[in-house]
Amino acid sequence: MKTKLAILGVGRWGKHYVRHFLNHPQAELVAIVDANPPSLDVLKQSFPLHESIILACQWTEIRQLEGLDAVVVVTPASTHYSLIKDALSLGYHVLSEKPLTLNPNECVELTQLAQQRNRHLFIDHTYLFHPATETGKTVVESGKLGKLRYGYASRTHIAPIRQDVDVLWDLAIHDIAIFNDWLEESPQQVAARGRIWLQSDDFNAVSPETKGLSDLVWVSLFYPSGVEVTLHLCWLNPDKQRRLCLVGEEGTLIFDEMSSDAPLSLQKGWLKSHNNQFYPQNLDYEVIPLENKEPLKQVCDRFLETIRTNKPNKAASGQKAIELVNILDHLSQSLEQQGRILSVNSISLDGSR
Repeated sequence: MKTKLAILGVGRWGKHYVRHFLNHPQAELVAIVDANPPSLDVLKQSFPLHESIILACQWTEIRQLEGLDAVVVVTPASTHYSLIKDALSLGYHVLSEKPLTLNPNECVELTQLAQQRNRHLFIDHTYLFHPATETGKTVVESGKLGKLRYGYASRTHIAPIRQDVDVLWDLAIHDIAIFNDWLEESPQQVAARGRIWLQSDDFNAVSPETKGLSDLVWVSLFYPSGVEVTLHLCWLNPDKQRRLCLVGEEGTLIFDEMSSDAPLSLQKGWLKSHNNQFYPQNLDYEVIPLENKEPLKQVCDRFLETIRTNKPNKAASGQKAIELVNILDHLSQSLEQQGRILSVNSISLDGSR
């Protein structure tokens, strides 16, 4: 039996969900909702939508649609909490774009509600379904990098510019999710520094020190193992980068999404000491082959599989969402305190810290 779905939000990212679920043999798309009517018009021109699919501008128009099984939420993050809470309360499974919400306590509440209603809450932590992340984890586990030392990543572009969240909440979650996955731990301390040029609270003052939505953020993550990670995040930079590296004593694992020839590679090498001099040894470069899998397609597949088998997916779980949103929340606090290093108080599913 096919899972009957409604998609809420068909902007830049939401239309990709339409593409995947329209063509999925185990899904039936029954409704699409977007508050912007022109977006629905564009959708009708872009996809062969069956006449039976309901097109609506408000969630209230289809929230009690007969036969509906699941809801896909691809609206601005600030709207997630109320929409997802209502959908779960009505008995629907939910697939939500990241982040689940902008508040870790709300993540706890929604996760608890899903459990109480015996529904699946599945969060699109896209990069945890990327073949480079999955394969990279096996490389780290193999010990090829030697003792791990530090990590760094750059995620930059010239647009789009979000107006609901700053660049930290827009971009950081991807790299934090990957490093947490590869290191199999979560940072115990964090710090963030930022600059604001475009969207200050005082629109008459274009000042990097004015409060508002940060365009540039530098993030520091301190892990229990001693590994330190630095993230460079900016949506005001025409030098588009999607590059993440983990450095060990015997090599560096590189995930460069902008490289079509070698998105995942291993740069090998270590230093030998002799007479107070250091000499590179075993220098080599290895391109690591990857399966040709689109991450979002994997998300859609596994969401439907989770519903069908009633087996939760750890990478998309509410607990993972709580972990990531809690880190972002602490980073936001550090950002407001001009880069102060803060200890991350973990949150359990019962809400305790």
